Amino acid sequence: MNYFSSGEVAKKLGVSLRTVRYYDDIELVEPTKKDDSGRRLYTADDILQLQKVMLLKETAMPLKDIEKVLNHITMERILLLHKEKLVGDLERLNLSLNHTHSLLNMMKLEKDIQWEHLIPLLGEDLEGKRQQRGAEMELVFSEEEQVVLQQNLPKLEDNPVEVGKWINIIKRIELCLAEGKKPGSEAGQLIAEDVMILSEETFKGDAELAEKFWDVRKSERASSELGFYPVRQEVLEFLEEAMKKIAVSS
Repeated sequence: MNYFSSGEVAKKLGVSLRTVRYYDDIELVEPTKKDDSGRRLYTADDILQLQKVMLLKETAMPLKDIEKVLNHITMERILLLHKEKLVGDLERLNLSLNHTHSLLNMMKLEKDIQWEHLIPLLGEDLEGKRQQRGAEMELVFSEEEQVVLQQNLPKLEDNPVEVGKWINIIKRIELCLAEGKKPGSEAGQLIAEDVMILSEETFKGDAELAEKFWDVRKSERASSELGFYPVRQEVLEFLEEAMKKIAVSS
């Protein structure tokens, strides 16, 4: 029978020597044999037991629970637990990736962002925030309206041309404000016309939904609760006044 030292086992499994020794100390996986000098000697079966422990640890199962099930759990159950862990990891990674896309798009508008915006990337409950915003949406918009918004409203975490269109609208308004141009100016009216075109695409001609959305958008608190990008009040007021003038002239 072939025997492997603790060091060889640790190297084979990609874990520290301390880990292998610790599992022996707590009698989770003991070596089949110890020589006269106390050196631990493991068999292939011992290594298999350690590999089972590694897999179960990957599922975030506590060691005390692993000890209870180690010799009774089936391979299928281990694989199912591992699959559940991978699915959860994938969901968290996707949420983190979407948040990163959002921050990159925010930087196109602000050139700089606050450090607190990066904190969720360190493991804050992004899923919890997403669920909370979903609940807030349900309070404001009907199920049908939510479907329309979900399908057509550009999201900061996306990176398509549609997001760029709205970002450019905000930038153009910011430029007008910086240059002292009024909502009734030619530049202001062109912006309003472009927003009306984009609104038609987004809200599919549903004027009531569009009005409800813009009412929410004008409220800094409501926008924040629903997870919308925080647009400066001056920008929203400029746009509102420009669109009023378009409505009057038409």
